[in-house]
Amino acid sequence: MFKGGMAGMMQKAKQMQEDIETAQKEIKSLTCEGLSASGALKIEMNGDYKVTHIAIDESLLSDREMLEDLIMIAVNDASTKINVISKNKMKNVTGGLNLPF
Repeated sequence: MFKGGMAGMMQKAKQMQEDIETAQKEIKSLTCEGLSASGALKIEMNGDYKVTHIAIDESLLSDREMLEDLIMIAVNDASTKINVISKNKMKNVTGGLNLPF
């Protein structure tokens, strides 16, 4: 009986590992948009936390310091969105276990 239980547990662990790998691939393919200035500044970021696109409305170009702040806000917004999605995907896969990835 112990062997059957252990085999079942090993199979579940293997399935969880496969599910984690699938979730990690899905996360890497994500694209999230970070916004600031009511959408006048948009940042696209992928699941690897790399910025892939920036769109800046011309009305923001006259104030450098404000623009720098808005870029930071938009990057942080996109990063937070990816982080939340990643945590939720991993939580679903691991059943809420807090495992390092």
